[in-house]
Amino acid sequence: MDIGVVFQCDPPASEVVELARRAEAAGFSHVWTFDSHLLWQEPFVIYSQILARTERVIVGPMVTNPGTRDWTVTASLFATLNEMYGNRTVCGIGRGDSALRTLGHPPTTIAELRDCVTVIRELAHGRTADYRGRPVSFPWVSGGALEVWIAAYGPRALALAGELGDGYILQLADPDIAAWMIAAVRDAAERAGRDPAAIRFCVAAPAYVGDDLAHQRDQCRWFGGMVGNHVADIVARYGTGTGAAAVPKALTEYIAGRRGYDYAEHGRAGNRHTDFVPDGIVDRFCLLGPVSAHLDRLAALRELGVDQFALYLQHDDKEHTLAAYGESVIPALGGSVPAGS
Repeated sequence: MDIGVVFQCDPPASEVVELARRAEAAGFSHVWTFDSHLLWQEPFVIYSQILARTERVIVGPMVTNPGTRDWTVTASLFATLNEMYGNRTVCGIGRGDSALRTLGHPPTTIAELRDCVTVIRELAHGRTADYRGRPVSFPWVSGGALEVWIAAYGPRALALAGELGDGYILQLADPDIAAWMIAAVRDAAERAGRDPAAIRFCVAAPAYVGDDLAHQRDQCRWFGGMVGNHVADIVARYGTGTGAAAVPKALTEYIAGRRGYDYAEHGRAGNRHTDFVPDGIVDRFCLLGPVSAHLDRLAALRELGVDQFALYLQHDDKEHTLAAYGESVIPALGGSVPAGS
């Protein structure tokens, strides 16, 4: 199992670059960042500096979206970084949440996401893409490569991940929910005539190593609020549902107490708009406690077929958790070998 890390692009950008350098030295395989340009600094500028200061780590957004940049611009950003640093990027992408909602726009449609994934991947590989009915290409790309990993919770997005994604990103670390989501992606891949084993599965969630569980919960409660935004959209569209195809109740029931959300505090420890998230959800969605608890959860996720765990590092003890993973977690898992090595 690879271990990645997810940073926010808070200033100073030099601190994000330094944390990324430490992550590679500790054995992390991937460095991901949020991509929400009104809330944080521009990630693609920072990626260039991360790649220049490292040798093997793979970088990319968790996640970008089809709505805030022209698709050909996004593809050009990836292709340029890959030309400069040797195919060391990955594109995590979804319908969009904070990046679009802070502009007053809803997330994009599944159809737009499908088209966007295809255009970005084709262009980054140096192939011709059909962009809104017009053939386009990058004549300067030679030997380009880019995996596109699709983030999803709802049934249609999960199906798209199985049909089209090189990888699937699930932003929570509950093994029961992960098993349901992974099965849905694999089923969709099989129906589309793809090999389900060819899809890489990434689980992303906050991780905090330590012994003060109450404090860790308070620091990571924001994550339940972030997930709740996506779940609220699913419930609004599909309802809570019943039967095998229904979204798991553990993912839908806790949002009953949700009363709005302030994106000014999105993804931040101490978010005042996440009081509705109970301790049980924080424990299920996140990895908290001593190293042994993290190893137990990661073993369960690996048994489900998870290829990478990407830990969100948004709390008050980033350096200690990063070091603990490097010293105790990654070696116990056999080490993360960066895909670009």
